[in-house]
Amino acid sequence: MRKVLIANRGEIAVRIIGACAQEGIGSIAVYADSDAQALHTVLADEAYALEGTTPAETYLNIEKIMKIAARAEATDIHPGYGFLAENAEFAQAVIDAGLTWIGPSPETIDALGDKVKARKIAQAVQAPLAPGSDGPVDGPDGARAFAEEHGLPIVIKAAHGGGGRGMRVVRDLSEVESAFEAAVREAVGAFGNGECFVERFLEKPRHVETQVAADSHGGVVVLGTRDCSLQRRHQKLIEEAPAPFLSDGQVALLEKASRDIFREARYLGVGTCEFLIAADGTVSFLEVNTRIQVEHPVTEESAGVDLVRMQLDIAAGKPLAFTEMPRPKMHAIEFRINAEDPARGFLPSAGTIEAINVPTGHGIRWDSGVRDGTVIDGSFDSMLAKLIVTGTTRQRAINRARFALKQLEIQGIATVIPFSRMMMEHPAFTAEDGELGIYTTWIDNELGEQLEIDPAYQQGLLPVGARSFPGTGMTRFTLEIDGSPKQVGMPDAVFASMGSGQGLAEDSQDDAAAAVTAPMAGSVIRLLVAEGDAVSAGDQVALLEAMKTEVPVYSDAAGTVAELPLSTGDRVAAGDVLVRFAEKS
Repeated sequence: MRKVLIANRGEIAVRIIGACAQEGIGSIAVYADSDAQALHTVLADEAYALEGTTPAETYLNIEKIMKIAARAEATDIHPGYGFLAENAEFAQAVIDAGLTWIGPSPETIDALGDKVKARKIAQAVQAPLAPGSDGPVDGPDGARAFAEEHGLPIVIKAAHGGGGRGMRVVRDLSEVESAFEAAVREAVGAFGNGECFVERFLEKPRHVETQVAADSHGGVVVLGTRDCSLQRRHQKLIEEAPAPFLSDGQVALLEKASRDIFREARYLGVGTCEFLIAADGTVSFLEVNTRIQVEHPVTEESAGVDLVRMQLDIAAGKPLAFTEMPRPKMHAIEFRINAEDPARGFLPSAGTIEAINVPTGHGIRWDSGVRDGTVIDGSFDSMLAKLIVTGTTRQRAINRARFALKQLEIQGIATVIPFSRMMMEHPAFTAEDGELGIYTTWIDNELGEQLEIDPAYQQGLLPVGARSFPGTGMTRFTLEIDGSPKQVGMPDAVFASMGSGQGLAEDSQDDAAAAVTAPMAGSVIRLLVAEGDAVSAGDQVALLEAMKTEVPVYSDAAGTVAELPLSTGDRVAAGDVLVRFAEKS
């Protein structure tokens, strides 16, 4: 009898638990203190506490996980995605303990997880590649030298990571040092290794990937393509399969390069080859993700496969059921439902989920790791759930998505749902003329930081009444306008002053200008000013982190720093004072 320990949390843990249940395999959950009542903890056959609150104390702690595996008599360990999923040391520890690792070998993880080694594998099979450094650069000077030789823009990338962490695009030589420092800092925090390499950055590229599976019998098959171009901060928001508007030649090139790379790396299991496709059609290999992807459901719905069950079968030594790429049966679109406020630059949002209205109907799938009452405290990734819709054509999938998103509502925290609704009406995404207008930096370039969401896309299905969103600084309430209820938002400070009957007096505005406050809940990475410093309006004064996202904090006013109530590493709530200015004489 197999018993699979899932070394993860959230919706991917729930997904794996479901696959195990379908196959009659026992499931074991592990959980941080804040996840004691989480969905994956409740649904698994067994659940064990990791006794901690931070990622390092819990889901990144190999020793704790292995002790639980022994105690629970697990036979297999599935890492999901993120955390330890691409950690060769963890994979080796599982194998050394006599358990089955559901993933590629530690040697393969090491080779493909190191982007420099992965490039060499791609070069060996003549896969398409953009110019890049031969290895990790030795510091900002090495990155600058590469830029001077190959031209701008360049992209600095963590050599041992993935998922957009530890990545910075540089378009001006004066930004190389600060970008390199930020990439290294983020890489150390996410992967424990700050080595970075440099590549020539392709302007306005699409992000297209292939889903690949390889068994222990020599079988390697590409299961389809995906387009994941709609991103913010290098994190995907909306994905679809198959990737639209590719030529037959491009698909053939992607398939061949993916198969060759997987064979050269002696890959075992399910993984993803990622590519960039420039506006002129140039294809460049990006990286291999040696794990299940967040966006795997669009391939499942499009190709009619079960990728998690495939992982379980391959780990058990079974051959692949496919020898050739299955023809797509449907078109699928996935929406990541993140606890972020798009109207505030996608700042992470914290709070308690008070209610969820989940869409239903044919061709609608809901993969979730949360439920009513779940507390989102900012300790982990911002993704709450995924909405996946399918249709016989791309246009029908878009139409169905509009209907599903109209039903979907999450009460208690701000989410990206209004942005997803907006994108299903945006011509850059919905165009039927064979041209997808979306590229990887489209949100930043075309929409800008001050993204405005039409009130129509904010409207949900919840009852009339004011709703506060902790961690966002906004209160939203409903008004009836021309026979239709509409949601409007107001900053908490304004809402509070109205409730007290004081209004926005000049004195309260002066008080607000006398301090810089945290725009969200999170932790302090760095304070950039000291007591006595003179600060100008627009100066950055602090750097915060929440849900794996770094957020710079700028001062709205000029003044002299009188007090810094918090220190590096401190936790903050939205509205907490970071910098207090001296009173003006």
